[in-house]
Amino acid sequence: MKVVILAGGMGTRLSEETDLKPKPMVEIGGKPMLWHIMQHYSFYGFNEFVLCLGYRGEQIKRYMMDYARLTSDLTIKLRNGDVMRHGDGSRCEWTVELVDTGMATQTGGRIKRIQKYIGNSPFMVTYGDGVCDVNITDLLAFHKKHGKIGTLTAVRPPARFGHMHFESDLITKFTEKAQAEGGWINGGFFIFEPKVFDLIQGDDTWLEHEPLETLAQQRQLVAYKHEGFWQCMDTMRDRRLLEDLWEKGQATWKAG
Repeated sequence: MKVVILAGGMGTRLSEETDLKPKPMVEIGGKPMLWHIMQHYSFYGFNEFVLCLGYRGEQIKRYMMDYARLTSDLTIKLRNGDVMRHGDGSRCEWTVELVDTGMATQTGGRIKRIQKYIGNSPFMVTYGDGVCDVNITDLLAFHKKHGKIGTLTAVRPPARFGHMHFESDLITKFTEKAQAEGGWINGGFFIFEPKVFDLIQGDDTWLEHEPLETLAQQRQLVAYKHEGFWQCMDTMRDRRLLEDLWEKGQATWKAG
């Protein structure tokens, strides 16, 4: 089963980093966010990836082309430029298809553009700017059990501020930046049957609008409720949070 990663957006809310690079290439712990996401899927045995590129997509292509060399010992003959790799390097089993899906294409449109790389098989989809410790094996089993066209991972994001309970004006409970106690949100980490392509009209289609709304109306969309860690990287605050967790050895999204 192939894993599609939406890696083409501009990341305007993280402009301090994304003026010069695509958001999936912003680093956490010295590694691009994209690497963290791919490592997570790879831990569960999913090593075939389709990357939907757009904004500064050439940087992602360059990173993938250089990855084997960057993680191996090398001998370089400067006279003629010959490069010899030594050892197995990262022993990475990934197969990566890098597809230019357009600069202004929306999330659904990017998925539509890679249809020929998927064929008539179910596939996974996630965003290129969020990490999670969801068990992919359990997620897939959940999808197969329900037999619907789409499964999304529902999460309850961390609250940005302290949460309080009241009795009149008296605070009876205060939890500093606890997980939000409100509703569930779309955390990505989807699984789709190929019928989903029929619900995407073109480049201007947002996955989160017509396709998911239609699937919900048709009772063809189920939610895998994930109670564990999930964090997107929309702002510099989010990036600093993830970096801090990595440095403290608390990166729970790190599989293995």
